[in-house]
Amino acid sequence: MQLHFSPSMRSITISSSSNGGNSNGGGGDLMKIKVSPRHISYRTLFHTILTLAFLLPFVFILTAHVTLEGVNKCSSFDWGSFSLFFKMLHCVVGIASVDWRVVKDFVKILNQVNSEKVPDRLKLPMSFSQLVTEMKNNKYSTKEFALILKGMLERSEREIRESKFAELMNKHFAATAIPKGIHCLSLRLTDEYSSNAHARKQLPSPELLPLLSDNSYHHFVLATDNILAAAVVVTSAVQSSLFPYLEKVVFLDDDVVIQRDLSPLWEIDLNEKVNGAVETCKGEDEWVMSKRFRNYFNFSHPLIAKNLNAEECAWAYGMNIFDLGAWRKTNIRDTYHSWLKENLKSNLTLWKLGTLPPALIAFKGYVHPIDPSWHMLGLGYQQNTNIENVKKAAVIHYNGQSKPWLEIGFEHLRSFWTKYVNYSNDFIRNCHILE
Repeated sequence: MQLHFSPSMRSITISSSSNGGNSNGGGGDLMKIKVSPRHISYRTLFHTILTLAFLLPFVFILTAHVTLEGVNKCSSFDWGSFSLFFKMLHCVVGIASVDWRVVKDFVKILNQVNSEKVPDRLKLPMSFSQLVTEMKNNKYSTKEFALILKGMLERSEREIRESKFAELMNKHFAATAIPKGIHCLSLRLTDEYSSNAHARKQLPSPELLPLLSDNSYHHFVLATDNILAAAVVVTSAVQSSLFPYLEKVVFLDDDVVIQRDLSPLWEIDLNEKVNGAVETCKGEDEWVMSKRFRNYFNFSHPLIAKNLNAEECAWAYGMNIFDLGAWRKTNIRDTYHSWLKENLKSNLTLWKLGTLPPALIAFKGYVHPIDPSWHMLGLGYQQNTNIENVKKAAVIHYNGQSKPWLEIGFEHLRSFWTKYVNYSNDFIRNCHILE
C-alpha cells in the first residue's frame, strides 16, 4: 500500500500496489482524496498526511489480528458498505462479545444444574487430565459437562470433609490416649504405694491439716488427673514463687508452667469482682486472642440468642485469681449448675464441649481483666507461637490437643515444660519419659 501525490498537489491517492493506483497495473485504488481548488495551507496538508500516517498502521494491525484469529465472518469485506477501519473494528469487538456470550451461556447452564442430581450413568473422571481425555473421546453436551464438573466438585468436598473428620478423630485419640511412659509411671507408683508403708502415710500430716483452711496462707488449687503434669506445675510454682501471706486463691490447670513469681497476683484489686482473668478477644496473636462468645455458643438456639451477646469478650481458664469472699456473696454456683441442666435438656446443643462455656455464663459480670502477660495461651494448638513472648509470660498454658508430654506436642515449645521434669528421679528414668 502506497501514498501518491499529484504533481499539482491537488489529489492524494492510496493504492494497493506499487503502480500508483493504475488499474492497468493490476492494482486498485483504495482511497482517493481530491483537494479543492481553493487555497489550502501547507500546514493543513501536513496535518492531513500526519493523520493518515497514524491511522493506516492501526488499520493494518486490526487486519492482521482478524486474520490470525481466523474469524470466518470477517474473512471477506464489503468495501462498499463500510470503511476499512470501522469494518475491522466491528470484527474485533465481535470476537470479544462472542467470548462473553459463551461465558454467560455456561454460567446459565451451571445455575440450571445447581439443583439437579448428577445422573448415575455419568462416569466421573478421577483427575483433570482424565476429564480432558473424556471430553475428547465422548461428545458430551454442555449440560452433561456441567453435571460432570458438579459431580467431581461434590466428590472432592465429601473427601475433604471425611479427611478433616479423620484428622480430628486421630488427633483426639492421640491427645486423650495415655503415653506409654506416663502409663508406666502410674503403674510403678501404684506398686510403690502398695509395697512401701512410707508412701502410704497421710498427706498432709495431721498437724498441717488446719493450714488448709487458714486464710493467712497462700493457697493454690490444682485440677489434674495427670501426675506428671501436676508435678511440673508444682515444681515450677515452687521455683518461681515467694509464697507471701495473702488471702486469695489461684486456680491452675495441669497443663501450665509457672515462669515468674505469682505473688503480685494477690495484690491486684479486683474491684469487688470474683474472677481475675486474661481476656481473649484482643492481642497480638489474632488466632489465639480473638475469642468472643460467638466462638463458644450456639446462637441459633433461642435460649442462647436471648440471654447472651455474641460479641462479648471471652476470658481464659487455667490461671485465675479468685476472691472467695466476693464469690460467696453471689449465685455463681447456682447459675453454673442451672445452665448445665439447660444444656442437658437441649441435648448438649447450647455450646461446644468443655468447662469454659458454662463458666462464661456463670461468671458473667464478675470478671476483672488482668494483664495478658500473666497468662499466655495457645501453646497446645498455635504452632507459630512467638517464642520471645513465651519467655516473658508469667504463666504459659498448653491448652489444646498438642500437650508437651504427648508425641504430637510442638518440639520447639516442649523445652519450656520438660525443664521442670526431674529426670534424675528413678521412676521417671525407668519409664523413659519423653525419650
